[in-house]
Amino acid sequence: MMVGDQGEEELAALMRAAQVGDKVAYLALLKRIEPIAIRMARRRWLGSQTPEDVAQDVLLSVHSVRHTYDPGRAFLPWVRTIIHNRMVDAQRREIRRSENIVFVEEPPETFSKDHTNWLDVGPGDPEELTRAIADLPPGQRQAIELLKLKELSLKEAAAASGMSVGALKVAVHRAMNSLRTALSK
Repeated sequence: MMVGDQGEEELAALMRAAQVGDKVAYLALLKRIEPIAIRMARRRWLGSQTPEDVAQDVLLSVHSVRHTYDPGRAFLPWVRTIIHNRMVDAQRREIRRSENIVFVEEPPETFSKDHTNWLDVGPGDPEELTRAIADLPPGQRQAIELLKLKELSLKEAAAASGMSVGALKVAVHRAMNSLRTALSK
């Protein structure tokens, strides 16, 4: 079922009517868009998502952005762009999901030796970290203590310190850079 010039105009008319509140036209539009989305999705690999899943995402997206359709422009390119974007999103989700799966014969041990070895070299030394934090300017030190050591939220840390959220972010950023420099020596 190809959508020709007449079908394009029908879809555009349904969308224009839907934009002014015609619920019947809106329902008819969604029913016409769904098979287009399914057809486009079947042509591309989607991983574990079915074309019907993508079509549902498309319908939700059309609902969310229906106000952005310009009635003076063609409808099909607008909706095909939405379909394409939802298919790309589905493929990205699938790739992220597949990259997080790790198959191993035997789970690795936490430590390969009888004693823990993370204190042997450089910046893993907690005493060195404590000294480096103590050497920070007061505002940066307070930001690190509240946000990183006490693990307060930005809002909680702002209330506790009297600093704004933005000032806390800047202080933590600068403190982390200073700590990185101090601990890499």
